[in-house]
Parts: sequence; structure tokens; C-alpha cells
Amino acid sequence: MVKNWLAAGAAALSLGFTATASYAQTTTIPGEQVGLAVGAPLPEGVYAINTFTYQRADQPGSSDLGVNIPVLVWSTPWKVLGARIEAVVAPPTLFSFNRSGGRDTSANVGTFIGGIFAWDLGNNVGVSYLAGVYLNELNAGRFGGLQQLASNTYRQGFAISYTGDGWNLTANLTYNFYDVPARFDGPGLVPAFYGTQVPSDALNLDLTATKKFGNFEIGAIGYGTTNLRNRSFFLLSNATLPTGCVGFAPNICGTAGRSGGGRFALGGLIGYDFGKFSVQAYVARDVVTSAQYVTPAGFLRDNYRTEGFFRVIAPLYTVAAAPPPEPAPIIRKY
Repeated sequence: MVKNWLAAGAAALSLGFTATASYAQTTTIPGEQVGLAVGAPLPEGVYAINTFTYQRADQPGSSDLGVNIPVLVWSTPWKVLGARIEAVVAPPTLFSFNRSGGRDTSANVGTFIGGIFAWDLGNNVGVSYLAGVYLNELNAGRFGGLQQLASNTYRQGFAISYTGDGWNLTANLTYNFYDVPARFDGPGLVPAFYGTQVPSDALNLDLTATKKFGNFEIGAIGYGTTNLRNRSFFLLSNATLPTGCVGFAPNICGTAGRSGGGRFALGGLIGYDFGKFSVQAYVARDVVTSAQYVTPAGFLRDNYRTEGFFRVIAPLYTVAAAPPPEPAPIIRKY
């Protein structure tokens, strides 16, 4: 059971969003897969995972942010080059909780569909490769300032896990890239106001080091994200970009397509395996960030974030392991 629910996190996928333009432009929320043995292949079956994260920035009056990520994983009976094929679907929901008395908002945006190829290398070591896309279904109309939601987001992931003797030692690298140039669609002023977008590509790193003691789990986590130059931006000449591409806001076109900006957080995790399902909770705090805000007194401060996560993992169906063969009778001949 331990490896089953740890490995079930191979597909705990989400759609994250940023509080200010200073944060890295990642669609995959940083830290969404910490605590999970993302590199380990799943036994054949169907798995449900739900992760909820709540984020609060230091900036007074800013909105708290939440993401709920329900995931369904089918670990198929098929293998390619020794890798088990796992199909994934995840329709995340975004929330914004206004701390200044304004209206709270929510939206279902960017269903993820994809697949995972996971190899068991032996000696409790596994590696995996993930590929998929967040579909730009609603064009982020209610979150119009989030330029990464003006297009589909394409995602790749590379992970390695060690799960021997109750340990979960995992490193997971996630790369996001986008359709370029992209543009908000739909009625109203959103398309005209935000114009053409060239969001920065993004690279996330999730790290886990936890240990099981009976049904309990405890350990440390770390995760971060950084902007990368958009893979297509510097291949586009000014002649190929629409007239309104260069504009009045720092998140329009070329400025957004550049590298730089990011954050990294450290924290702790606890978990418990109930047998039929497992739960995890973890809290983390930024130790470095490029986001800043101006205080009422006019001072510039780093805008650190504190985040809390809660996760439930439940195998819905698993194929029973084949029973060991009965021992052959011993025939003695005298």
C-alpha cells in the first residue's frame, strides 16, 4: 500500500496562477507534487487524488489564492520499452479570496490531459516522463491579467524517486511552454485591453525527503519556480507580431517573454496511511522571491508567500497481484 499511494502522485497535476507580474509565469503550481514518489510506476489500476493549496502573500490587502486539483489516473496494463503507460485527466479550480472586503471569485480553467511513462529500474528506484497539455477552455476571462492563460500550456516532466525502507526521496522537474503569440478571446474589453501575449516559459523543481514510521510519514519538502525565455519569442520578428503587441503594460509581449523572476520555498510534511486511503498535509514558506511590493510608508519589501496544502489519495481499483506458485512436491529416491 505504501508504494501504491506514494506512486499515485505521479499525476497530481494542477493549474496555478500568480499574484503579481513579479512571480514566475508558471501554469503548473510550484510544489503541487511534493510528498509524492512521482518517479515510481503505479501498479495497474485506477487512482483518485485531490490536492488543495491555499496561498497568502505578505502584501497587506492582497487576495489569498487557492487551487483545488482533482486528478484521475488510469495505470494501464500496457508497457512501452519497459515503461508503464499511465493516462491522466485533471480539471483544476482556481479561487481568489479578497482580503479587502471585495468579491471572491472562482473558475474552472485549463483541464489537463496527458500521459506518463514510468520505469522501474530496480533497487527501489523509478524514473518517469510526463507529457500533456492544459486546455485553454475558458480563456481565463475572470482572471484576465494572467497572461499564461491566454493560450494552451504544454507541460513536460522528468522525475526520479527512491522508495526503499519507507523512504520517499524524489526530485521532479517540470517545464511549461506556451502557444506564441497568444491572445485572450471572448466578449467585452478583455481581448482589447490585454492584447497579444508572449508569456515566459517556466521551470519548476519539487523536492521531497520523507520517511514512513508505521502508518505515519514525516519529512521535509522544497519547491521553486523560475521564468525562462519564451522558446518562440526570439524567433519572431517584429513584422510577424500584431500591431498591438508592444503596449502599455509590462506583461505584454516581449517583456513577458524574457527570463528572470521566481521563488523558492521550504517546509515540512506529515501524512497518515488509513489503508483504504491516505492523507498528507504540508506547510511551506518562501525563502527567496523576486516579487516585491511598496508599503504605505513607501518602502520596498519582498513579497514572501506562506502556503498550506492538503491531499487525499485513494486507489479506486487495483489489479490483484498473482499468487505465488505452489511449491512442487519433493520426491526422494532411495
